[in-house]
Amino acid sequence: MSYMGRMNGGEFLKRLRRLGRNNGVAVRYDGKPGKGSHGRVYYGAAFTTIKDLRKEIGSGLLSKMLADLGLTKDDLR
Repeated sequence: MSYMGRMNGGEFLKRLRRLGRNNGVAVRYDGKPGKGSHGRVYYGAAFTTIKDLRKEIGSGLLSKMLADLGLTKDDLR
């Protein structure tokens, strides 16, 4: 996996939307089902929980979120 640098939730969502647009996959963010500032992001039928859109995502959490969506770090380049 390639190094992506720091990424916050907003940047993750932006890159995921671009990937979905390029691949014809619907991407949707729903902030209601989450507790506090957490929300749910859908990539087609797959989904994962995303924390505050302004906060940085650690590498372990990023890997877990991508695995939930069936993606790799290279997909978000």
